[in-house]
Amino acid sequence: MDSNLSPRRRLLLAACSLGALLLLNACEQKTPDAPKAPEVGTITLHSREITITSELPGRTEAWRVAEVRPQVNGIIQKRLFTEGTDVKEGQQLYQIDEAPYKAAYDKAQAALVTAQHLAERDQKLILDNAISKQQLDDAMSAYQQAQADVESARINLAYTKVYSPISGRIGRSAVTEGALVTNAQPQPMAIVQQLDPIYVDVTQSSLEMSRMRRELASGQLQSAGEDAASVSLIMEDGSTYEQTGTLKFSEVSVDETTGMVTLRAVFPNKDRHLLPGMFVHARLNEGVNEAAILAPQQAIVRDTTGAAQAWVVGADNKVTLRPVKVDHTIGNTWLIRSGLNDGDKVVTEGIQRLQPGGTVVPVPATNVNIDLSDGTQSADAAPAPAKQGG
Repeated sequence: MDSNLSPRRRLLLAACSLGALLLLNACEQKTPDAPKAPEVGTITLHSREITITSELPGRTEAWRVAEVRPQVNGIIQKRLFTEGTDVKEGQQLYQIDEAPYKAAYDKAQAALVTAQHLAERDQKLILDNAISKQQLDDAMSAYQQAQADVESARINLAYTKVYSPISGRIGRSAVTEGALVTNAQPQPMAIVQQLDPIYVDVTQSSLEMSRMRRELASGQLQSAGEDAASVSLIMEDGSTYEQTGTLKFSEVSVDETTGMVTLRAVFPNKDRHLLPGMFVHARLNEGVNEAAILAPQQAIVRDTTGAAQAWVVGADNKVTLRPVKVDHTIGNTWLIRSGLNDGDKVVTEGIQRLQPGGTVVPVPATNVNIDLSDGTQSADAAPAPAKQGG
């Protein structure tokens, strides 16, 4: 800078140079890049033929249950059965000390003989007017009372032998030899349960029960008689019970607190594989859907009202939030009633980054492995470990 310039001119020249540099820098700045489209995992839906089934949770109950109790007081002398085995109706289970009851029976028999002789004598005397009619009536009444006493003593003597009221499996004995039992005691001596056939009590909502009744009437459910459906049983370990049972829709009770209904199914149990108290699932065959649309559970989201929705990628890679109606789950999928069609591409990963109408980059989903719980796997499923969509 020329030293002959005045300080004022030098200051003005410096300011102009700084402004030119700032303007040049602003001109050289580039326009910022547009945000990149998010990458989302998708799966293409295809219609398929499936057998629709419903599984109802329940527990097994014995066909008949008999609690064995003593009908007389006494000491147990013998236990005549093996715990956990099958017993027959009328089979003796216990022997109560019969000595006092045998003595009472013999005493009643002796009193009966005396009363009989007195009655016979008075019948002869009345013919000669040797006794009054009242005396004869008293003798006959005493004779009849003695007969009743003998019968009562005989019944008590018979009650010292405790028999099984039904045929079935007997459990553990609550008493042993030498124990004192009393008539009408609250604790049973043993419990006998008839296990063939066996009940399975399952629970279901009243809405679902009404739907199943309609399907039974229309022929979708396999009928097993009037107001009854054929049903199979899934055991606790996931295996299928070999026998088919009958679910009775007429035998219904409603829980007043929950509004759930209890349906009763009957299964043959000849080999005693089913025991009372087991947790099982009853499976009903509801027919065949020849063009079912199954959507992964990861693809279905809910709005604030609980309505089901799904993000669908269009041909232009733009997403729309589509309302759908779901029926029930099959394996880890939802059976779609309406809203999704064959060929729709739904988003299962990256849902949190989506906006209606936004553009995305669809890639095959890695968090979906469709399992229909019948041994089949979806051809659309990627064999990668499942992870949370995000």
